[in-house]
Amino acid sequence: MHRNQISTWVYLLTLVLTAISCSQKIDWISTTESQPWVMNKGLMVTNSKEDADVTIDPNQTAQTIEGFGACFNELGWTSLSRLTSENQRQIFSELFEPGVGANFTICRMPVGANDFSRDWYSYNETEGDFEMKNFKIDNDKETLIPFIKEAQKLNPSLKIWASPWSPPAWMKWNKHYACAVPWDGLAEKYRNNLPAERQGKEGTNMFIQEEPYFKAYAQYFSKFVEAYRKEGIKISTIMPQNEFNSCQIFPSCTWTAAGLAQFIGKYLGPEMEKQDVTLFFGTMERPNEALVDTILNDSFAGKYIKGVGFQWAGKKAIPGIHQRYPEMALYQTEQECGNGKNDWAYCCYAWTLMKHYLQNGTSAYLYWNISLDEGGFSRWGWQQNSLVTVNPAEKTYKFNHEYYLLKHVSHFVKPRAKRLITKGTFENILAFKNSDGSIVCVVQNDKSSDKEVKIEINGKTLKPVLPANSFNTFVMKAE
Repeated sequence: MHRNQISTWVYLLTLVLTAISCSQKIDWISTTESQPWVMNKGLMVTNSKEDADVTIDPNQTAQTIEGFGACFNELGWTSLSRLTSENQRQIFSELFEPGVGANFTICRMPVGANDFSRDWYSYNETEGDFEMKNFKIDNDKETLIPFIKEAQKLNPSLKIWASPWSPPAWMKWNKHYACAVPWDGLAEKYRNNLPAERQGKEGTNMFIQEEPYFKAYAQYFSKFVEAYRKEGIKISTIMPQNEFNSCQIFPSCTWTAAGLAQFIGKYLGPEMEKQDVTLFFGTMERPNEALVDTILNDSFAGKYIKGVGFQWAGKKAIPGIHQRYPEMALYQTEQECGNGKNDWAYCCYAWTLMKHYLQNGTSAYLYWNISLDEGGFSRWGWQQNSLVTVNPAEKTYKFNHEYYLLKHVSHFVKPRAKRLITKGTFENILAFKNSDGSIVCVVQNDKSSDKEVKIEINGKTLKPVLPANSFNTFVMKAE
């Protein structure tokens, strides 16, 4: 071989070795309807320059992520209690143990009964007990407290926030936990026996707007925080009313924004400040931004509000609120709940919700029901989805599609991660940068055939061929 040929081969070999040395392995997990959580191999990111479908600059960051989680509901605990202790251990590990599965770091709970409680209850149904002498959380010691403590065993730093669906019935003018009468045809076991003349409506205050009731209700929240603290559970944040516009056949209470502003500014705000509990406004389930503005701009209430929680149609108010209050913490407080079928189509819809909330400034994203029996029926007859479905007859369980979707984000995106800005023609993506410098990209291929997507990250390119109808997570570790 001639000397010039040897030089050429040495040069080519050097180029190959240089390319290899500049390549970086990528962790890639994919989920399809039939194959969840598949670990793929062989994907590399290289220094090659190509026209990218999407570009990510790790220096262009948006909000800081606080975490992901779900809600502790009574029917979640009763469904899981049907399983063997070993199956329960596996589920709790998958949901809460750091580094194992979903890595939940922030969860919600009700203050008293909600629609997925065993039945109606509050912590004090003694009418006229303005001093809260008969306050007690005995009901929760059977369900919610052991539920939360099982999670805390695996993640002691799990953050818990709470909101009521209804105050004690005697604090409402209709003297009933519900707001709306049941519709015709609803089975008797789901009916609430609310007379039609005592039905409430949106845009009114069902809570009695008098100082003794305001003071007593603020004490009610304070005693709830104290009672849970004695059980070893710290309540980090309170939101004063779940869906304050929604008149429901299950526990609910409508308020006006002005009524809530008065309660927060003069009573609840000062009380929660004494308890060292953060106060958010929420949960907001309407697209009306003015309702949020009323609270945040109120001279008394605004100073106590450190964040706002949104769910359902409230998602349409998030972009404007985030734009006007860019430093305000925003939570997505309850993922829309489906119809109990837990099918792939709804999982794909859930992805659009996740993108919308996270791309518009939310720092926490929470699923709704952790676990339900097959059918997903609430105490008041509403069928909903859940992360886990339990078969009561066979005492078996399964994780549903939406669990794996949530895990595609929550397993890899750690608290204090920054969301990254993405640019390009491909928009079906979320990107984050963890504190350790690792980059996480979550991508959907919503087409019925495989699709190659070129993703450029800080001048490097990866070209995965995404399986048809799939969710994918790519993790580029810090160099």
